[in-house]
Amino acid sequence: MEIRYLKSLIAVVDSGSIAEAARSEHLTAAAIGQRVQVLERELGFALLSRSGHSAQPTQACTLLLPRARRLVREAALLQADASVDGLRGTLRIGAVSTVLTGLLPRALRAFSQAAPGAKAQIVPGTSRELFRLLQTGEIDAALIVEPPFALPRMLRAVHLRQEPLVLLAPPGTHAGPETLLRELPYIRYDPNAWGGRHAAAWLADHAIAPTVLCDLDALEAIAMLVADGMGVSLVPQWMGIERFAGACLNAPMAGAAYARQIVMVRAVDADSAQMLAVLETALGGA
Repeated sequence: MEIRYLKSLIAVVDSGSIAEAARSEHLTAAAIGQRVQVLERELGFALLSRSGHSAQPTQACTLLLPRARRLVREAALLQADASVDGLRGTLRIGAVSTVLTGLLPRALRAFSQAAPGAKAQIVPGTSRELFRLLQTGEIDAALIVEPPFALPRMLRAVHLRQEPLVLLAPPGTHAGPETLLRELPYIRYDPNAWGGRHAAAWLADHAIAPTVLCDLDALEAIAMLVADGMGVSLVPQWMGIERFAGACLNAPMAGAAYARQIVMVRAVDADSAQMLAVLETALGGA
């Protein structure tokens, strides 16, 4: 059984479409379809249920997916196993959007220089989504907001950055933060997001109930809306905020308890331990 065929099947399941899987695998849709058909002949049962342009896993396919993912991952680790220093192969790094545009670029340059035989595969997502992918073994490291709960013993977190809470207000505003929060529309950092809970706590502690314009779990979009004069917001001061906030008022809000912590979470006994150590060092110098 071809490992690359299993990889193509997983790509279809994850994207929900043969066409999308073909784009990610740099193959034609026909080639992906043929690979799935070969697997179905070898296994003796259907793997996909097709409807229009979408493709969903059958019950049998869902049952074999965990082992298929492990086989693909184990095959990818062979190159690293054969290297003396363990710095060859692919390291799958999940990162939230503000880390992608802030911490990660310089860290990736340092990582590539220290481990030229390694390849970084970047997976974007929310903190909650990336934590789940780490738990299921689909990524090797998650650069996320610190989880609001104790980590399982098989995972460990490395602190990367503390981001204090700030008030963003449209250019030209001069009133105090509490006045602005009470009088102007509030673009709320989604309180259900791991990072959004700090702003929600500040408002609750100061007994302020602003008029919410909308909820967003996209800090860059929040900053751009504030810069366009749509309202005010409480957000963490992430690396690169100035590129989106422009000339906005940026007022620090007192209280270390309201700061967002960015961490790298990884497995304690990770397969790619050497590459993860290099990444950790690179992020420390970013």
